[in-house]
Amino acid sequence: MRDLRRLLFYLRPHWGKFALATVAMLAVGLLSSAIGALIVPIFDQALRQNGGGGQRTPTLYGLQHYIPDSGFAAWRTIALLLIFFTVAKGVAEYFSTYLMARVGQESVARLREDMYAHLHAQSADFFERHRTNYLVSRLVGSAAAIETAVSNTLRDMLREGFTLVCFLVASFYYSWRLTLGALIIAPFVGFLTARFGRALRNLARESYEGNQQLVDTAQEALSNHTIVKAYVAEEHEQGRFARVARQIMRANLRTAKINGIAPNTIELIGVLAVAALLFFAQREILSGRMNAALFVTFLFFLFSSYDPMRKLSRLHNGMEQALAAARHVWEVMDERAEMPEREDAVALQPLRDSIELREVFFRYGNEERRVLRGVSLRIRAGRMVALVGESGGGKSTLTKLIPRFHDPIEGAVLWDGVDLRDARLQSLRRNIALVTQETVLFNDTVRYNIAYSRPDATEAEIERAARAAHAHEFIKELPHGYDTVVGERGIFLSGGQRQRLAIARAVLADASVLVLDEATSALDAESERLVQKALSNLTTGRTTIVIAHRLSTVRRADLIVVVERGRIVESGKHAELLALGGAYRRLYELQFADEEEEMLVNRES
Repeated sequence: MRDLRRLLFYLRPHWGKFALATVAMLAVGLLSSAIGALIVPIFDQALRQNGGGGQRTPTLYGLQHYIPDSGFAAWRTIALLLIFFTVAKGVAEYFSTYLMARVGQESVARLREDMYAHLHAQSADFFERHRTNYLVSRLVGSAAAIETAVSNTLRDMLREGFTLVCFLVASFYYSWRLTLGALIIAPFVGFLTARFGRALRNLARESYEGNQQLVDTAQEALSNHTIVKAYVAEEHEQGRFARVARQIMRANLRTAKINGIAPNTIELIGVLAVAALLFFAQREILSGRMNAALFVTFLFFLFSSYDPMRKLSRLHNGMEQALAAARHVWEVMDERAEMPEREDAVALQPLRDSIELREVFFRYGNEERRVLRGVSLRIRAGRMVALVGESGGGKSTLTKLIPRFHDPIEGAVLWDGVDLRDARLQSLRRNIALVTQETVLFNDTVRYNIAYSRPDATEAEIERAARAAHAHEFIKELPHGYDTVVGERGIFLSGGQRQRLAIARAVLADASVLVLDEATSALDAESERLVQKALSNLTTGRTTIVIAHRLSTVRRADLIVVVERGRIVESGKHAELLALGGAYRRLYELQFADEEEEMLVNRES
């Protein structure tokens, strides 16, 4: 019920359309029973034509008052009523179907929007804990199951429920004694429906989790197809996929068994009850409390009531499966936003004085090891600060605190004296441009990827940014220039070209602070030369924070900071740190020796 109430919350803004759809579904039930009620006057007219007579038999809704006593006029009226009720029922079904489909689509669209916004409100830690496929599955697959539940399952449950009530009311009208006898089976039907529903809910959860694992397995293997082929692991991956697929198949087959057994079992119980009632019906007829017309009509409504009852059993099972999908959505929605923004948060201006880290401690998630331990650092506006050190020392983590992808567990990060936790996130991140080693491009045009930082940029501004990034020349040579689609993650471009597009995007953002995370480490010499030129244009006049593996690229930095094991062990200019003879000098000599050896090998070869 909690899951259902939460689902109905998203229907609340559409209560008007939902109410109209409910009225239409009630009309379907009433009109269905009215069509069945025409059996009585049809029986009466048939008996009259065969020499029968007597009083006219009362019928549901007083329909006998609208039908002439006998003759052609009576048959014509019955036929017209039959046509009218059938057409009206069809119109009511159309409106109920359309309105519920609209309610379902609009509700789930809002649910997806809320969920998507909720995801974007999470910190980087949230995305490190949850696989992308897991989140996309909840956003798309589970939400689609909810849409089906609202548009189809809930609609059919209400319609069949109203129809069942109308048929039972008609049965009571024609013989309340026999109807009460038939309703003895209701507790058994309820018990079986609940049992079947619990089993289906568990199987639905197993199926959803299996589908998620299937997507993960396929995505992992297909996105790493080069490694799979290189190590001849195709059969291994096929085996992994097949095991998960068969697990899903077994769950779905068990679901199919229950869906096949449940309605037929309930129908059989109903038929057994009716068979027993036939003996009591005989007494009713012999006692004169029922005639042939009433008995046939009663049987019609009683038998007809088992059809919506059977459908309701199946629909209940479908709703259980939909609620299992909804639970997956609530699991994501219930996760607290890791990056709360205070109501009185201030909007940050472009950096004027400095970014300061004060005694910052940080660890990822529930890990005991602290990645940063008491880091204090002041980065003055307009300066270039380089972070160097061995891998795993905490350099990248330190730069993730500045755009507030994470919050420190102790200490504070200040922007011109304002604690980032007191600032508006959007104003902070609009003042920071980021270029990483792993270039992120979208499967869209070159123009779209450059303008991603400023969607309202003009053609001239986009081209100016591309020229500053030394990208305009290669863009002109692409098949469609700036309208060329770069492919997933920029697959149709070289590493240097992708990096220059990322730099053009940062140029267009025109942010006051620039963060470069190993922006050239994975490039060849020629590509690095062009990217370095582009970076030189980008860093001019900006506060720049550089994470660099190649120390030769940070010699001109205003401040070089050596980070080891989560602490700052040295800081100063290039010459000062070399003269100090400490950690930086060791790194420099080690790298210089490696480069010398590499040059010697190349010369000999």
